[in-house]
Amino acid sequence: MNAAADNKTPALLELEGVSLAAPGGGAPLVENIRWRVARGDYWVVSGLSGAGKSSLLATAAGLQRPVCGEQRLFGREVAHLSEAELIQDRRRVGLVFGHGGRLFSRHTVAENLSLPLCYHNNCAPEEVAETVARWLESLGLTAWANQPGGRLNRAMAQRAALARALVLQPELLLLDNPVGGLEPRQAHWWMDFLDRLAAGHELLDRRPVTLVVATEDLHAWVSRGRQFAHLHDGRWETLGGREALEKNSAPWLREFLTEEMSPKTI
Repeated sequence: MNAAADNKTPALLELEGVSLAAPGGGAPLVENIRWRVARGDYWVVSGLSGAGKSSLLATAAGLQRPVCGEQRLFGREVAHLSEAELIQDRRRVGLVFGHGGRLFSRHTVAENLSLPLCYHNNCAPEEVAETVARWLESLGLTAWANQPGGRLNRAMAQRAALARALVLQPELLLLDNPVGGLEPRQAHWWMDFLDRLAAGHELLDRRPVTLVVATEDLHAWVSRGRQFAHLHDGRWETLGGREALEKNSAPWLREFLTEEMSPKTI
């Protein structure tokens, strides 16, 4: 049974009647979101640029407060958490930003990975060097380990940002348009690697990671995701699983999918 369809599966994230605003505030971007992310889910949330995808992920990660509504992270209502408790829960969530991943540009790739480990474990970089090296090797980044983050091309920077998120072994991984602007070979690498995370990666003791991918290209992810949702015109719409997506005859959705089915589609 799909985790999303089984309410007995523990929810890692729940939004009830949540409205989102841009990071700088202002009028809500999206209103009345009702969303439950269960352990083991693989969600794909689509929407055009400016639809609110980045704000959705920032809110889901506990980095941004909703305008209104209830948000529960790992079963606890975020509004009632102390700062220390929220930091503890944030550590269980990995967020990979889009557009190059927001690496520390003057630090090397290896340093970008060791910084969060050292911060949360109060240790020296030498103590986590072996862990960092394993993740760099797994993501094909060993050759770039000593390169400053600001000198990487977009594909490698995005991959390094994924490695930085994974070193803390998150239970919930949020990815903001991870293949946007990448050529097909790189995009396929991402999708295959995320499949490995969803199934259980060896560096995570084979524990499956719950995934949420935000994208402007829904069609590219139809064969990968298990549950789908869409942001449009300030509204959240849950689309269901693959079968429900294929049967959905809403004109806006068919148009959205058709526009993406071009020769450049992954």
